[in-house]
Amino acid sequence: MFDQTPQGAEVIARTKAPGRPRIVIVGAGFGGLAAAKALGGAEADVTVVDRRNYHLFQPLLYQVATAGLSPAQIATPIRAVVADATNVRVLMGRVSGVDAARRVVRLEDRELPYDYLVLATGARHSYFGRDEWERFAPGLKKIDDATEIRRRILTAFERAETEDDPDKRRRLLNFVVIGGGPTGVEMAGAIAELARRALARDFRTIDPRQARIVLLEAGPRVLAAFPEKLSAWTARALGRLGVEVRQGKPVTACDEEGVVVDGERIPAATIIWAAGVAASPAAKWLSSEADRAGRVKVLPDLSVPGHPEIFAIGDTALACDGSGQAYPGLAPVAKQQGEYVARLLRARLAGKAPAEPFRYRDRGTMATIGRGAAIAKFSRRFQLTGFVAWLLWGLVHVFFLVGFRNRFTVLADWMWSYVTFQSGATPTTGKNSE
Repeated sequence: MFDQTPQGAEVIARTKAPGRPRIVIVGAGFGGLAAAKALGGAEADVTVVDRRNYHLFQPLLYQVATAGLSPAQIATPIRAVVADATNVRVLMGRVSGVDAARRVVRLEDRELPYDYLVLATGARHSYFGRDEWERFAPGLKKIDDATEIRRRILTAFERAETEDDPDKRRRLLNFVVIGGGPTGVEMAGAIAELARRALARDFRTIDPRQARIVLLEAGPRVLAAFPEKLSAWTARALGRLGVEVRQGKPVTACDEEGVVVDGERIPAATIIWAAGVAASPAAKWLSSEADRAGRVKVLPDLSVPGHPEIFAIGDTALACDGSGQAYPGLAPVAKQQGEYVARLLRARLAGKAPAEPFRYRDRGTMATIGRGAAIAKFSRRFQLTGFVAWLLWGLVHVFFLVGFRNRFTVLADWMWSYVTFQSGATPTTGKNSE
């Protein structure tokens, strides 16, 4: 964050119509994009700022990382999404801070004034104070992460095909996923299917089916946010895929040779981090109270205490229900929060009464383990496992993809992969691919 306005900084105000409020939305994830779409046609000038010019469907990012989908299938240009909203514009830029006193958002080379501000800046990886592990165990939050992980996975098989040393070959065919949440479970299952099905007949010296996939969870069970019965079913389903699930012991070392857990070294050339996230620096920008993960503590209407004109949503915010329980960091939560803030702002612009406090409508939670296997929780009594849950999971995710073309191509690729056991996105592209 800048200590003072840089010399020659441009203040963007030229599109502001006289008397029209300016609403700035920082971040075009699920929450920010939902707010922008819902504000289309409002009596205000809306600006969406993101460091990328596309919206990323993060729940399917692991499929890019495991060569199931290509990046273009889960990314949609932001401008195309809001094209019909003539009062909404999109700026690509990196936000470096917020001056709440002057009501400006600071970008790298300019300032953006606002009357209302919506912070939907998302989250990043958290290594719990061991940031040096990141170079050995990349996380999965953006397309560059996914293509890098895909490169590492596919290159490991290629290198193993030409490796004569049995120990080195064994290390190349060991894959470790750290973290037993939804991302870790999905990654471990997808790698197992890639090795045992999609690549099973592609090599002559090695047998990809002999790859060892290890999922490490420091807590007592995987998918801790789900009921214990569903967690146990998930662990068994992973076992049937050939995934080695280890629970109850944290990783104590991570380096280029592998990991150490419970005093045992597991040699591995490919390590993937899915153990924790931390919020963006939005709380520091505002000098606002935050929790240990860096999430801004917000009021029931999602505004920042002391700043009724500033809202935080999605992974940026620590929002709680009526019983004080924090809302989970899920895409549906962020989407509903974005729509809620848009309704609240429309009410303010119209001079109407304040909106009711935000309430999340939980329509269920799902996680996929592998081809034909998933779990779904809709209520304490209504829970699904297996093929039906997987089919429902796929339909829900395809439905929420932005853009008809994305939905059609993803559905077509999934059907092809299901019938043929083949993967359609296996080039070893990505950083350092040459």
